[in-house]
Amino acid sequence: MQRPRKLIHDFKKDDKIDEEINIGREDERIKSAVERLSDDVELIADCSRPYSLPTVCGKHKDLKSISPKVMADLLNGKYPTVGNSYMILDCRYPYEYDGGHIQEALNFFVKESIDNLLKREANEKPKILIFHCEFSSQRAPNLLRYLRSQDRLLNSDNYPSLYYPEVYILDGGYKAFYEQTQGLCYPATYTPMLHEDHASELRHFRVKSKSWTAGEKPKQSFTNRPRPIRF
Repeated sequence: MQRPRKLIHDFKKDDKIDEEINIGREDERIKSAVERLSDDVELIADCSRPYSLPTVCGKHKDLKSISPKVMADLLNGKYPTVGNSYMILDCRYPYEYDGGHIQEALNFFVKESIDNLLKREANEKPKILIFHCEFSSQRAPNLLRYLRSQDRLLNSDNYPSLYYPEVYILDGGYKAFYEQTQGLCYPATYTPMLHEDHASELRHFRVKSKSWTAGEKPKQSFTNRPRPIRF
């Protein structure tokens, strides 16, 4: 037995009303989150709480930076609210990392490592991520922006939620940290990216880096354009 045409029409009308209500609620939620970020710039990126570490005015205005001293204090346990729930991502090439790195730092120099970080189970995700490269000028900021853009994309249906809402750049990079705190480096040495003994390795990694898409936004279809992704 077929439903009366009017009843079918009413069902469709009700569905449309429900959809409009849901869209309205989503828009209000996003608007509220953006307003909170505007009102208090010291909230982490999901608007859930203030930043755990004191920041400095770094060279990248869109990113939160910490000083080498704050990094040293963190390693020395002077931020008990953070505890051990942090990860230091050294974005230099492997020969630089092997030639001296910050204690506890892990070598993350390709975007695939960031993809794997995003796939971790919730209980395996650290509270804080700290990126750096030699000077924290290009490689680390690029990978941090790549993480943030992918994180936003993966959580686009639940803005402003993020897997990693609290991320930092180490101001001045490994060079600045090494010059101030050699005792927290292992081994306590510093291998520059342009070291003459590693010229062939540098060429290898530079060629490989051309295939990276760190920091780039995926191309969007004009027929199915998602909501704007905000930092």
